[in-house]
Amino acid sequence: MGKIIAIANQKGGVGKTTSAINLAASLAALEYKTLVVDADPQANSTSGLGFNPKEIENSIYECMVDDIDVRDTIVSTETNYLYLLPSHIDLVGAEIEMVGLDSRETRMREALVPIKEEYDFIIIDCSPSLGLITINALTAANSVIIPVQCEYYALEGLGKLLNTIKIIQTRLNTGLEIEGILLTMYDVRLRLSNQVVEEVSNHFQHMVFKTLIPRNIKLSESPSFGIPTIAHDAESKGAASYLNLAREILEKNGITI
Repeated sequence: MGKIIAIANQKGGVGKTTSAINLAASLAALEYKTLVVDADPQANSTSGLGFNPKEIENSIYECMVDDIDVRDTIVSTETNYLYLLPSHIDLVGAEIEMVGLDSRETRMREALVPIKEEYDFIIIDCSPSLGLITINALTAANSVIIPVQCEYYALEGLGKLLNTIKIIQTRLNTGLEIEGILLTMYDVRLRLSNQVVEEVSNHFQHMVFKTLIPRNIKLSESPSFGIPTIAHDAESKGAASYLNLAREILEKNGITI
């Protein structure tokens, strides 16, 4: 299998890290060997899976800039079938350091190639920007999930991201597909949430996942415990919704559960 899925949106606060951790944990719960690649200098996926970014010796940064073997960087999490390629604050400087490197847009792809077939899924948590690290992630990926929050400015900046994806499809990664648009922070009680769902669904139609990710306290709490929501409270609506998303992605890719 070895499918690489980037989770990207240059807008902050749309649920990229929450989706990366909990989608990966849900695939792991279904016994698919899954790797989370934390490609965000804020290292929230790293801390959200129970690791202190300040104590990380080797990260995705060293793999991309110093050509360290990715296998020397991957760590096991407390969740069976779930692994992490961590990040730390040094990734902020990677974009500057990579400017002078050969094939700077493909450094992440080159780092992941040796281990791609060792995992069923590799989920890349992108930073909230369209900089060189995110371009690397989209160049390495087979597909991209775009989280969009069910709030007033939901579609703001989406055109710019879709344009960036088109450029990458043309120049760097002709095989890149849009896995789907994921509606997050949905509140069934709010008319605005329902209006955003309707607007996005009408505009993008089949590209939108059927699964809606609700506002849920357990999704907000679990990172402070360093565990995915499914390990924090498997009965919660948040955990159930990401499990449904995992099943939807498996079905979309023709994988029987």
